[in-house]
Amino acid sequence: MKSKQKGLLWITLGLLLIAAALSLAAFNLFDGLRAERSSMQIVNKLDEVVPPGTMTETPAGSQEQPPHDVETELPDYALNPYMEMPQETIDGISFIGILRIPALGLELPVAAEWNYPNLKAAPCRYSGSAYLDNLVICGHNYPSHFGNLKNLQEGDIVTFTDMDGNIFTYRLVERETLLPAEIGEMKSGDWDLTLFTCSVGGQSRVTLRFEKEIS
Repeated sequence: MKSKQKGLLWITLGLLLIAAALSLAAFNLFDGLRAERSSMQIVNKLDEVVPPGTMTETPAGSQEQPPHDVETELPDYALNPYMEMPQETIDGISFIGILRIPALGLELPVAAEWNYPNLKAAPCRYSGSAYLDNLVICGHNYPSHFGNLKNLQEGDIVTFTDMDGNIFTYRLVERETLLPAEIGEMKSGDWDLTLFTCSVGGQSRVTLRFEKEIS
């Protein structure tokens, strides 16, 4: 009798664990879909206020050069790279621009400051500035955010458009795996752009390093 009761207990526990796992998977799925919709809505709103893009740093030969008799005006950040990046506030969150990752088919808003509520809505600036060539952006590992960063290949291109319409182009040159405690290592090195996210389970950080393309 006792053996039968123990068997029923183990079966019940097993069913509860399966139900809990299914509930967690369902929650993650719906949370990811929510994040995808949120990002798309924010990008659409940012597109309405960002001026037409100006390619500021591009691969050699990819942009037509202006005629010699046309005076080109330097952007504000070129005159003062230490200036604050302009921001636009949407739904209570301030954003500094739009990150585009063509190889993954992603267009993502970038929040000005990182915290967990912001990270649920969009990737966030972790530190640095596009103007100082040390921008670090973190993102949740939702498939619609940074969950597929690991699939990028060396040489893949990403762009960042600031709120003034300046477009910065970067090429992936190196990938690293860092521990959560290696905060200094995340910010160290002469990298123009760093993107990172948590691995599944959160034991490490998938970290991609980029160099800016200069014409």
